[in-house]
Amino acid sequence: MSLLTGLLALILVIILAFVLYKVVKSVTTLIINAVVGVILLWLINLLGLMNLVGRPDIPINIITVLICAIGGVFGVLITVVLHLLGIPLTL
Repeated sequence: MSLLTGLLALILVIILAFVLYKVVKSVTTLIINAVVGVILLWLINLLGLMNLVGRPDIPINIITVLICAIGGVFGVLITVVLHLLGIPLTL
């Protein structure tokens, strides 16, 4: 193996390691955000926070869980606002 081939292989490995690091970091952040969103939705219903404003609990179904999992805390805020406006999130 020549010196040039070795250097090119080293550069490719460094680039690949950097790209993998960025991908794993972003996936980890998305997973944490999804878990926090679903837990917040569950806590809102557990603590009865919607009853304080005269509304029933937010129904936990596939649509609300997906919104909260994809959007995280922002998804929970969207779900709460839609529920307060009376827009149903059911199939």
